[in-house]
Amino acid sequence: MTELCADYQEFLQHARVQQRLSPRTLRLYTDGLARLQALLAAASIDARQLSLAQARRLAAALHREGLAPRSIALLLSVWRSAYRWLGLQGRVALNPFDGLKAPRAPKPLPKALGVDDAVQLASHVPNQIADSRLEARDRALVELLYGAGLRAAELIGLDAQASGHAAGWVDLQAGEVHVLGKGGKRRSTPLGRAAAEALQAWLAVREQLAAPGEPALFVGARGHRIAGSTLRVMLSARAVSAGSPAHVHPHMLRHSFASHLLQSSGDLRAVQELLGHAHITTTQVYTQLDHQHLARIYDAAHPRAKK
Repeated sequence: MTELCADYQEFLQHARVQQRLSPRTLRLYTDGLARLQALLAAASIDARQLSLAQARRLAAALHREGLAPRSIALLLSVWRSAYRWLGLQGRVALNPFDGLKAPRAPKPLPKALGVDDAVQLASHVPNQIADSRLEARDRALVELLYGAGLRAAELIGLDAQASGHAAGWVDLQAGEVHVLGKGGKRRSTPLGRAAAEALQAWLAVREQLAAPGEPALFVGARGHRIAGSTLRVMLSARAVSAGSPAHVHPHMLRHSFASHLLQSSGDLRAVQELLGHAHITTTQVYTQLDHQHLARIYDAAHPRAKK
């Protein structure tokens, strides 16, 4: 590696002694400044004369090289810190990296199970069942996650009976789930037939596990409201037993609910209401999932698709 110029070396010494940065962070700073020095040398730019326009072109060059937005943001942060220090030392007239931002990282699409995998997970019965009562509970939990698109906290917060204190409850007669969602917003979502049947089976044995006076609809082995960690561990183990192709967590079933509903209905506004999203833009991510589904169908079926 080419030796860094004196300005950059002195900044690193300041970062090590005065700022007491960790060895790992110092390595990142050193590599970042070495990259900047190489870019400046290739463009025949004096480090102390770097202008705003030239700094923007350097950032654009990083983007053209295919660097991820996070990597670009890290480099810009290192360069900004170095030139801030150089400015305090009176060695540069301005910090050319002030206000310069990396391109936004694209939001990763939420992972959703395929329809067959989701149905298999919901209907799966493990080979070895230690307690049939807990199996009835787990079946109802999975059916509600996938069948009603509930958040994990909404599901855990359900009470067995409707009351003024309940965050949420299930009305079996009306076929509805009432929940308290984000921002204190209440909403109702339909209860599907499979979920209703699973819930009735659980309610038939719930009293055998629930502690006296426990209001929670879903309880753990000790009789009190089930914990989020218990839900996650159960779902992960059930997915492995069912042969699911991906690590499954509670929110993945909510994504699956939304994606499959949108694929079937095409009604984005209805999906927004069912999910309890305040803004339609939050729900629009599922249209991208739907497009991926269409692309897979095309690639698999169309004679002109790339194989």
